[in-house]
Amino acid sequence: MTAFAASSPILPIWPVLLLSAPFIGSLLGVLAIRLPRGEPVVVARSRCETCRHVLDARDLVPLLSYAVQRGRCRRCGAMIGWFHPAMELAAVAVVLSAVAIDDGDHLIAGCTLGWMLLALGICDWRSYQLPDALTLPLILMGLLATWLLDREQVTDHALATACAYLGCRSFAWAYQRLRGYDGLGQGDAKLLAAAGAWLGLAALPNVVLVAAITGLAMAAALRVSGKAVTARTMLPFGPCLALATWLIWLQG
Repeated sequence: MTAFAASSPILPIWPVLLLSAPFIGSLLGVLAIRLPRGEPVVVARSRCETCRHVLDARDLVPLLSYAVQRGRCRRCGAMIGWFHPAMELAAVAVVLSAVAIDDGDHLIAGCTLGWMLLALGICDWRSYQLPDALTLPLILMGLLATWLLDREQVTDHALATACAYLGCRSFAWAYQRLRGYDGLGQGDAKLLAAAGAWLGLAALPNVVLVAAITGLAMAAALRVSGKAVTARTMLPFGPCLALATWLIWLQG
């Protein structure tokens, strides 16, 4: 028995994460919609947005229910929309990209980071909000992951967390004083602090650079599409920070 246990290979974790991803993506979609509205996440039942019919278990199987029902409510026939299946597929993409980089000790941490960044990016894109219910746990998760995976770097990552938050808040204060209106929100500072908690001090300049380039690309795309973009145009910076953090995490 002992010899068999010693010689048996440890099953890889990535198939479990891959199978779980659509369900997690479905939950992330609910969080992205309800948290900015201040709606309950756990106790409230899912409903059709058109007829308000309470959805049961057969309506909530990720990807499968949408495909079987052809993207329509089973009761009223209204179109469900692409948001929820897109979130489920995006959660799968997080796992696949994380596995492509590392299927070892860092995989669970990487998927957790990627899923949280996905939820935060979508929250800010839809509502211009980065809820504390997501940003603050992400900071703690980053410090915990560092403690578990690379304990010698905890001090560096904690310092990066503080520097990122204070630096971002200082920039936002200076911008407001200079221009007379806000340029960055507190949520952006907390998300950058989370990036520091996960990536460390040396990675922060790269996060800011990639996020800034992404933001400029977003503004350019809006201008090309015919939308007026001025100094006062509100653009969500959270998706830019989330993407930058994820890309640099994958880079290692």
